Amino acid sequence: MCVFPVRDPFQRSRLAIAALFCSLGFQYATWAARIPAIKADLGLTAAEVGVLLMAAGIGAVASFPLVPVLMRRLGSARLALLSALGLTLLLLALAFAPDYPVALLVMVADGVGVGCLNVAMNAQGTALETRYARNTMARLHATFSAGSLLAALLASGMNAATSSVAAHFGVAAVVLVSLAALARPGLLQDEAPAQEKRSTSRAGWSLPSRVTLWMCCAMAFGTVTEGAMNDWSALYLREVAKASAELAPMGIAVVSGMMVLARVFADGWRSRWGDGRVVLVGSALAAAGLAFALLSGGVAAALLGFACVGLGCAAVTPCVYVAAAKQGSQALALVAAMGTTGLLAGPPVIGFVASSSSLVWGLAVVAAAAVVVSLSSTRIQWTPVSG
Repeated sequence: MCVFPVRDPFQRSRLAIAALFCSLGFQYATWAARIPAIKADLGLTAAEVGVLLMAAGIGAVASFPLVPVLMRRLGSARLALLSALGLTLLLLALAFAPDYPVALLVMVADGVGVGCLNVAMNAQGTALETRYARNTMARLHATFSAGSLLAALLASGMNAATSSVAAHFGVAAVVLVSLAALARPGLLQDEAPAQEKRSTSRAGWSLPSRVTLWMCCAMAFGTVTEGAMNDWSALYLREVAKASAELAPMGIAVVSGMMVLARVFADGWRSRWGDGRVVLVGSALAAAGLAFALLSGGVAAALLGFACVGLGCAAVTPCVYVAAAKQGSQALALVAAMGTTGLLAGPPVIGFVASSSSLVWGLAVVAAAAVVVSLSSTRIQWTPVSG
């Protein structure tokens, strides 16, 4: 029995790849939404939470030399599925971590898994656009945000029903396994161009161009902005804005919900205004909205500011991934690696700033990161708007 009752091969593969994006967003936001509970269970300080998140970033950095080897040996489809299943097991391991050192080891392994899945699923998305000459990357990234939104809603419901992190993560594991099963039949087989294969085997990895470095900068700081909202919005609402325990996870829900909505329409914005303008204006909106939230204070202002971040950052990573793919597979792998670094290594920096001053100043760093994205976008060679 076929899992996909869809005859159109493009739609069938897009559904499969979307399941991978959804899986990564769901897994990441699931444990991020329970950071306050993990902090309380293990008796951690804000600085120790920052180190815990930094461990995931270290794992992501460690995955950089590993990912190209695994991509060649396994292919993006198999690597994506194995990474998705591995992240499911790591989520359960985090729930049962008996102490802080074990939790650190789990998070290092989680960073490796995220690095592998991030590159593999974006390689699948790029292959889909190339094979069918259809614009779809923004909608694929929308499913990442949809996964985060689903995880936030599940976290809110489970938090109201039980304080058990293990029970919550057990339910989440069932969802992740189901998504992997949904993805498996429709994934694409890798078909690298013959010219690229000869170039790679002859010259190996070359130094990145200046344009690629600006893409890396935009991707890293863009994912710092996005990742910080997932990791710190719940804690900000709970400890600074004094929201209830049931309302605290809704910070992630607001950010993810706005990102899903924006990414549904982002491909149309790209066609009308161009990728460069979408990234420039969007990142500026994120910076302004978050600054307003921090200066105003309160739950309502925070949720409004978080909504601006979700709306403004929605198209950043899809646009940069598309631009990197047009520079070649090496640029795509490097930019994806920087995205993983920003997503996982950026939030711990917020923790260190929060520990030395306050979480308000920590999130002010996030607003500054969005400004860096806006400035970097002016240095990237975007594809001109057709027509």
